[in-house]
Amino acid sequence: MVKKICCFQWIIALGFLLLAAAVTSKNHGNQANDLVDIINKNRTAKKLPVLNNSPGLSCIALQYIKECRVNCSENNTVNCKPPENDFTEIFAPNCGVELPTFGTISGLIVGCQQKHLDPPEAFSRALIHSNKTLSIIHNKTHTEVGVGIVRAKSHKGPYLWCALFSSNGKNSSFVLEDLGKGIEQKEGCYSGSGVSCSSGGRNGNSVFVINRVWTLVFCFLVLGRTGFF
Repeated sequence: MVKKICCFQWIIALGFLLLAAAVTSKNHGNQANDLVDIINKNRTAKKLPVLNNSPGLSCIALQYIKECRVNCSENNTVNCKPPENDFTEIFAPNCGVELPTFGTISGLIVGCQQKHLDPPEAFSRALIHSNKTLSIIHNKTHTEVGVGIVRAKSHKGPYLWCALFSSNGKNSSFVLEDLGKGIEQKEGCYSGSGVSCSSGGRNGNSVFVINRVWTLVFCFLVLGRTGFF
């Protein structure tokens, strides 16, 4: 009996370790931030200054690509151009950007793929799809960048990326209200935020649930093998 209790304690401890791993997989990080890092590394390789990762500009990038989510063709091109008024009348208010701080957008890149791409592939295949988009990234007048990622539908459909660039003073434009918190976004993700991706990345709540189920199954299997039941 004592042996079974000790074995049970070890199994419980193992179960908590597996559950912690499942939680870690849920908080897998923000791939929009990874893309900003890649953009900046590409710039510094050309001896260009690093761009500020602006959460306000990034959230607007997310709003923009959400507006274009049904416009990803089978050959992975995005044919979408929302009206300019949408930036100040829809996108910025949806993010909680203080309108007096809305600055000048100096560059825009959008891309999509029918399947999920990790940040390095997303950079080379979704964002850098021509010399024109590469020249946008290397523009010397840029001071800030923001990246938004979203999936066309919550559990299926293509993935879409948007990178916005600004030539305003760092930290003085696209300021989010409520001390930088802005308005919480229910889907997708944007750079400059510590919030992990939801439908903007391959790993999401579904993976978290699957990991929890496998954790429980593993524990029951081990308990059965040890003759605890």
